[in-house]
Amino acid sequence: MLALLPTGGGKSICFQVPGIIQSGITLVISPLIALMQDQVQQLHNRKIAALMIHSGMNRQEIDLALDNSVYGKYKFLYLSPERLKSKMFLERFTKMNVSLIAVDEAHCISQWGYDFRPPYLEIASLREIKPETPIMALTATATKIVCDDIVKNLKMQFPQVYKKSFARENLSIVVRKSEDKEKRLLQILQKVKGVAIVYVRSRKSTLLLSKWLEINHIPSTYYHAGLSHEIRMANYLSWKKNIKKVVVATSAFGMGIDKADVRIVIHVDLPENLESYYQEAGRAGRDGKPSFAVIVYKEPDTDKLKERIIRSHPSPEYLKLIYQTLINFFGLAIGSSEGESYDFDLDAFINRYKLKLTDAFVALKKLEEHKLISLSDSFYRPSRIHFLLDISNLYKFQVSSSKYDPVIKALLRNYGAELFQDYVPIKEKVIATSLNTTKKEIVEALNHLMTLQILSYYPSSDKPQITFTLPIQDSRHLPLDTRWQAERRDLVIAKMNAMIGFTNQTHRCRMQVILDYFDEKTFDTCGRCDVCRSRKKNEQLEPNYRRQVEKLIYEKPMTIEELEKAISPTHNNDFILAVRNLLDEGKIKYDEYWVLRKSV
Repeated sequence: MLALLPTGGGKSICFQVPGIIQSGITLVISPLIALMQDQVQQLHNRKIAALMIHSGMNRQEIDLALDNSVYGKYKFLYLSPERLKSKMFLERFTKMNVSLIAVDEAHCISQWGYDFRPPYLEIASLREIKPETPIMALTATATKIVCDDIVKNLKMQFPQVYKKSFARENLSIVVRKSEDKEKRLLQILQKVKGVAIVYVRSRKSTLLLSKWLEINHIPSTYYHAGLSHEIRMANYLSWKKNIKKVVVATSAFGMGIDKADVRIVIHVDLPENLESYYQEAGRAGRDGKPSFAVIVYKEPDTDKLKERIIRSHPSPEYLKLIYQTLINFFGLAIGSSEGESYDFDLDAFINRYKLKLTDAFVALKKLEEHKLISLSDSFYRPSRIHFLLDISNLYKFQVSSSKYDPVIKALLRNYGAELFQDYVPIKEKVIATSLNTTKKEIVEALNHLMTLQILSYYPSSDKPQITFTLPIQDSRHLPLDTRWQAERRDLVIAKMNAMIGFTNQTHRCRMQVILDYFDEKTFDTCGRCDVCRSRKKNEQLEPNYRRQVEKLIYEKPMTIEELEKAISPTHNNDFILAVRNLLDEGKIKYDEYWVLRKSV
């Protein structure tokens, strides 16, 4: 089954409902760790057993989690695609009672999509192991060629395809060209009531623009992946609770955001393609009420976008340099680290080797496309604990070690017997408060208990992760598919041109253009976008000009210049259109001296 549902169309319900009803476990494959976290938390809130496996987990955590999945403890197992080829997962997968495989963000499996993820190609191998298990692919943004590629790569035979129209009847799409984008942005936000998302390209811009809005009396906050978990959550909650009207964000903001009453989404930097634009714009008005999606741009923005796209395709030599720098950064040996994940501080990486941030990040993403690494965004992982001893042996240790007995009792009191079965998220501050001590002392005690092999303890982390999907390669002979990369470059440029064309055109309904891009044909116009509204205004003006032209020409012949002077039209194009239509209809005519007269 393949389901195409636009942003807010209820994709997760499609696999969660059958997953709950059926016996066995539902395997959900997603590239977005933040989205997996959000869905797992929502299932936990509904008392439904769910678990996620991602690159931020250590080997021991993954091993225990997979065992619990085999034993039937969970109804849903979420995992990132780079985990599919690991021996640890495949050994357990053969033993799992899997009722359904759900592939979220399925466009990532297609090289013709805008967000191709090579690890997604491993999904087909799961079908070979469990050919009878049904598979469901879901995406919000896919053209026909991408849909065909999804079906092919997932080896679907005669799949049922469910497609909801991409049209959003409550969404007004507006494009405004302005040399002073900040001023226009301010005017829009002052006019539209309700909360807003403003998308920008750079992390630095989120802070600067948010501060500028605050100065101009628009309550605003900011969000990007480089912020700490505490700041991200504080800023997000201030916006979600309507304390701040606006959040200025990079594209890292949006996936899994549970706020239906966003009234307007504004892009002040041009997106790279229509897929990502419409996905982000679609976060407005998910409650069905009238909402706006606005692009504010100026002429140089298209040149900046073209330059950005060109820079997003580094040379093979630069890719080899960044790969070698990366393995130097971690101190890894050739042939090692297959499937291993490491916390990755991008700022430390570029500062140590004096690299340009944008160029280095783009190169890392390209190495990901070549299946050499997998790079995750930063996400918060709470502290986790798992007891390595059973209850009786732990009790013996408590009796013999009175120093650590209070800490162990506090853990059991706050988190229960689950500590013996799985890794459990904890808060060191909670333990410290219950024992009237400091967080630092609790951390020291937990680390010592880990040294004694009483428990396994992993402190919280908020860093991105790099996973080496292949053994470390000799950078001089890096397996780069340059021909395929050239095809990807041409595809990205074509998508960029479609985005620029959508922005610049003023003659066709915006929603029609988007629907046509996603292979949905319609002759209906939305009536709400800036193009449709302009057309309506013109249609109302033309009859007025027609009446004036007919009246004046019928009274006496006039040149077009005399006619224009007599009417003094405020909309010259509509005046010319009225004259042209009257000529075409034969109601007026030019004589041999190019004077307009009434037709006989």
